Amino acid sequence: MSSAEGAVAAVLGPEGLLMGKPGFRFRRQQFEMALAVAQAIAANESLLVEAGTGVGKTFAYLVPALLSGRKLLISTGTKALQDQLLHRDLPGLLEHLSASAQVCQLKGRSNYVCHYHLERHLREGRFARRDEAALLMRIRAFAARSDSGDRSECSEIPDDSPVWAMATATRDTCLGSQCADYGRCFVMRARQRAHQADLLVVNHHLLCADLALKREGVSDLLPEVEGMIIDEAHQLPDTAIQFFGRSWSLRQGQEFARDLLRIGLAEAADAADWMQWRDQLEYSLKALRLAADLPSKLAWSPAHPQFAAMLPALQTWLEHLNQLHGFLQEQATRGEELGLLLGRLEAMLDFFPAFLPPFLLDEEKAIHEEQVLWLDVSRSGLSFHQTPMDAAKAIREALGERPRSLVFTSASLAVAGDLGPVALRLGLEQARTLCIDSPFDYERQARLYVPRGCGDPNQPAFAGLMAEHVWPLILHNQGRAFILCTSLRMVTALHQALLGLEASSRTASFQIEWLVQGAMSKAAMLQSFQLGRAPVLIGSASFWEGVDVIGDQLSLVIIDKLPFAPPDDPVLKARIRRAKSRGEDVFGQWQLPQAAMSLKQGAGRLIRSETDVGLLVVCDERVVTRAYGKALLRSLPGFPLIRDAMDAMDFLTRTRGDGNLATLSEATGFLD
Repeated sequence: MSSAEGAVAAVLGPEGLLMGKPGFRFRRQQFEMALAVAQAIAANESLLVEAGTGVGKTFAYLVPALLSGRKLLISTGTKALQDQLLHRDLPGLLEHLSASAQVCQLKGRSNYVCHYHLERHLREGRFARRDEAALLMRIRAFAARSDSGDRSECSEIPDDSPVWAMATATRDTCLGSQCADYGRCFVMRARQRAHQADLLVVNHHLLCADLALKREGVSDLLPEVEGMIIDEAHQLPDTAIQFFGRSWSLRQGQEFARDLLRIGLAEAADAADWMQWRDQLEYSLKALRLAADLPSKLAWSPAHPQFAAMLPALQTWLEHLNQLHGFLQEQATRGEELGLLLGRLEAMLDFFPAFLPPFLLDEEKAIHEEQVLWLDVSRSGLSFHQTPMDAAKAIREALGERPRSLVFTSASLAVAGDLGPVALRLGLEQARTLCIDSPFDYERQARLYVPRGCGDPNQPAFAGLMAEHVWPLILHNQGRAFILCTSLRMVTALHQALLGLEASSRTASFQIEWLVQGAMSKAAMLQSFQLGRAPVLIGSASFWEGVDVIGDQLSLVIIDKLPFAPPDDPVLKARIRRAKSRGEDVFGQWQLPQAAMSLKQGAGRLIRSETDVGLLVVCDERVVTRAYGKALLRSLPGFPLIRDAMDAMDFLTRTRGDGNLATLSEATGFLD
């Protein structure tokens, strides 16, 4: 055993320092992972490890990280995990280890109060609502007493309040070192602390933004570190694709037009009729959205009728931008923000030519240098995208600039024990791989129920059929259920179907509390669920992971169908075409691994401790009838499989210890 592994054993081993500490017990799986992480850090190696639910993977990487004496970065995918690391795990470990390591969290620019923009909005006094000025005054008071300026610490203003847009800066609107408030800038203070820290905690968005800037030769957002630990690593490829690609939305154009008027009047009022410029841009943006027609997601091709109709409006928009460019070049030196506007304008002029003929003639050529050009039209919005096929090459190049340790971990990475597909997506083909099973006793604690007769998940009648199958379970379990859907459309359809069944059922001694995504914030839904008597939460993607409900309050998790990516997704279609041309297996290398990771995340909401019990329901018979379904089953923990409705009800009865099965069977009429 190396010295690094020995140090870990002295803390996490069966006779280690943490034995007997409150809330801690020896876990063989955790110890195995910690030794592997210590070895990777000491040897500057790459390690890819799947650690099942209950392994205790945060301690398994935090202990060797703290003991290593190296400057390391930890990146997470969710705010919940960041909070857990910073406010619970790290303080406790540092106390137990009597260590003095400096720990720092760094967030993106828009998470910190910007003195310049806050004061500018208060000074100019242009508010859409009466209460906005009062809210900004509260933010000013917070900024005056705060050392960090972190908006999440301002309890008076909700973190999702629109007023924060007036009190923060973005990359486009930050004046940088030219700002008069640069000396007291909260962002710069945070970055200075990050450079001094031994352990830096960030999220995947900030990490990928930093990696993307490095590829462009721009100064780094993050300090140099000796190693990285990427938790929730299953999220990294998709996040990286967002940052290594480029996009532009109608909203960005509208914000540019509004800023043009405001900045023009403030810094060069005598130079032009700024309102006319603003109106001209806004008119051409409206024409562009109108030409885009109905909501859709399509690979860009001028040969397509929808896109052909958009080309004149797109060309008009670009003509206006080109006319404005010459004028702004002359005026940019008259003010700091005019200079920023010019930079934003030049970025748009660089972005759009890829979408104009003669560069593209057909859909096949929408794939240019491994980039997919596509369009997303929503009810009121519009966005253009240049998206990389995958991020593996970019991640490998950005992370592999010099020797350092790289640890990637998550509870959901493998397909039936195989980490090869995710290693390929992360550019980690040479990394050491390790799969560590959950220590939970799924044979005793849980069952997986796949109902018979739910029908084709892609048919309109599916929501109604699914509701008929799960309603008896919800009623019998007195709610306490998560229903995880693969789309917002299904959230709505299933909720309506369940309400119909509830209305036609006999009155129970309790009333289901329906918590439906879109009706309230995620935080409010989770709080209501924790406190509810018979809650049922119906949600989509954001509830499949990063949500912990331990104990009896959640004992039923229902998944509508296997979470494959939509087949009409333009990027996926492009990947399929590329894979076919190369003779590759895109389903096995891309679609199946992605579905396996998502399914494991959803299933992982059910059993969160050694004492949890519950029923997982997957209303998609493909999981037992198709060969790929069996691979997905092997990717899940060891849930015993049942197919009978009565077996499912019986398991819920035994976990609750009551005997009202017959009454409920009569009430619903479905179990017969």
